[in-house]
Amino acid sequence: MSLINTQIQPFTAQAFQNGKFIEVTEQSLKGKWSVIIFMPAAFTFNCPTEVEDAADNYAEFQKLGTEVYIVTTDTHFSHKVWHETSPAVGKAKFPLVGDPTHKLTRAFDVHIDADGLAYRGTFVVNPDGIIKTAEIHSNEIARDVKETLRKLKAAQYTAAHPGQVCPAKWNEGAKTITPSLDLVGKI
Repeated sequence: MSLINTQIQPFTAQAFQNGKFIEVTEQSLKGKWSVIIFMPAAFTFNCPTEVEDAADNYAEFQKLGTEVYIVTTDTHFSHKVWHETSPAVGKAKFPLVGDPTHKLTRAFDVHIDADGLAYRGTFVVNPDGIIKTAEIHSNEIARDVKETLRKLKAAQYTAAHPGQVCPAKWNEGAKTITPSLDLVGKI
């Protein structure tokens, strides 16, 4: 079953953000757009590059009224030390969420049972807590957050413009399509 257009499940998790431990729940995501980025584990070689990419683009996410959440199966204590010891991860101003019980990785269907880790999953969640995009892939392939930003902008555009769809390679400001019977077979 696809997670697209489903409500996020209730959860409570601990996170490290800006020098403090905080609690994150499904209610934390309500009322604003959210991007949830799952990674296998802290203290790896590929994950810090993705945290840094998200951190380098965090101002753009904030401009779009969106919070970023990085989730690994480690604890929030590990995330504190990871933030303090990795120059790349140290750039993060968003919550680094611990999921040692694997509740989140299982709820978002990115859990690797054999390893107790997560696949690289990226989810855009609307202000009502509905999952609008899902991307899950193998852990040796890191992501480009620019594509996540493009998908977020498309999701925000279609939410604000019901009846419109964003065609392939759509970017902010580009033409959209109003689906109609007249277009069938003509595009």
